[in-house]
Amino acid sequence: MRRFGEVLTTRGRAFCSAGITLMVCGYVLGFRDLTRVGVLLLGLPLLAGLLARRRPPGLVVTRTSDPVQISAGEATTVTTTVANGGHRSTPLMLAEEQLDHVLGERPRVLLGSLGAGERRALTYAVRPPLRGRHLLGPLTVQLRDPFGLSQRFVEAGEPTEVLVLPRVYPLGGNRPPGTGVGAEGEIPFMVALHGEDDQSIREYRDGDDLRRIHWPATARTGELMVRQEDRPARRRAIVLLDPRVDAHAGVGVGSSFEWAVSAAASMVVHLSGLGYAVHLLTPETVGDGPDALPIDPAQALAVLAVAEPDSGLALARLTRAALGLLSGGGLLVAVLAAHDESALRSVATLRHPGATALGMVLDTGSFAGRPAGGGADAGGRAVAPEAARAVDLLRGAGWRATTVTRDDTVEHAWSQVGSRRDAQVALGASR
Repeated sequence: MRRFGEVLTTRGRAFCSAGITLMVCGYVLGFRDLTRVGVLLLGLPLLAGLLARRRPPGLVVTRTSDPVQISAGEATTVTTTVANGGHRSTPLMLAEEQLDHVLGERPRVLLGSLGAGERRALTYAVRPPLRGRHLLGPLTVQLRDPFGLSQRFVEAGEPTEVLVLPRVYPLGGNRPPGTGVGAEGEIPFMVALHGEDDQSIREYRDGDDLRRIHWPATARTGELMVRQEDRPARRRAIVLLDPRVDAHAGVGVGSSFEWAVSAAASMVVHLSGLGYAVHLLTPETVGDGPDALPIDPAQALAVLAVAEPDSGLALARLTRAALGLLSGGGLLVAVLAAHDESALRSVATLRHPGATALGMVLDTGSFAGRPAGGGADAGGRAVAPEAARAVDLLRGAGWRATTVTRDDTVEHAWSQVGSRRDAQVALGASR
């Protein structure tokens, strides 16, 4: 009876109450007509409730969005089409689309009654403020009888997943300064060291051409090894994202980790557009081998869309992966949180003499609204002492580094690490 009561609307429950009252009054007072009216009032909502519990109509729900792929803060228009796949008409229907809470209010529409094969569309716009995977649906349909005495809620269709990419900021068209060995030039580091026919040996992977198997190395190691021919005319860039959960601060869009993800995404797109073979180092790309291969911007944005903070040991794992990639030279760009000086000291040693390393050090306290303290950066801005020490540490190792606060944009931070003034500071520190 409790579940049956939930099927009835307020009007239906009122009919039941009135019917019972009239039946009792008619029986006590001896008015049969009054009793008949009470039976009628009680029977109508009961009959409507039984009909509402019938097998729901076969609704087919499909969704399309335009544009299909969006970044955080951008809007997309979603069209949800509801079709009656059954052989009979549906009762009156009120549809409500289920959405993740970050996507805003749930849209509603009165679908009415759908005949066999008939379809109607629900169109609404969403503007996700956060990157990641978000669910659209399922569609909740409220079925009501024509008199509004009963209702039933039915979920129709499967939810649709939308991947929201991190926000990408334009960083200009200039190349990063000093990406060659000693000075900027047209001959990459790999060519300068090994010539035009540079090759390396790696483990065999499914899909590799069997003609590239290196039999001497296979015989020596006992495992299939293949030749990997590097393209010497293309520079290499390594983008490292500090994922330590205990190092970042702030919540939501304004957190330091979200700023770091957007910065990494912007730099991957920027460097790829300049012709670099970009390697993205995050906990999602390191561990199964993809860090050894260049990543295209579309793949990188998909990885960064679902990137999450990791344990404190994650940065050490990324540092080891970067060390292997930088053994052949390349540009290193790191977005780091000012936390744990010993871990940052290990990152600082990644820069080889003559190579270029760019560092953005996040003053994470500013993202949490904490006062800056007694520190100051090279420009005289008040920053946390830990952030100022981290920048001095990187510059002492020959990096071009800058501090980043909550009010700094990605474009500003990128221009700071590549500025002439910062280059002179880094050059003087390396001497």
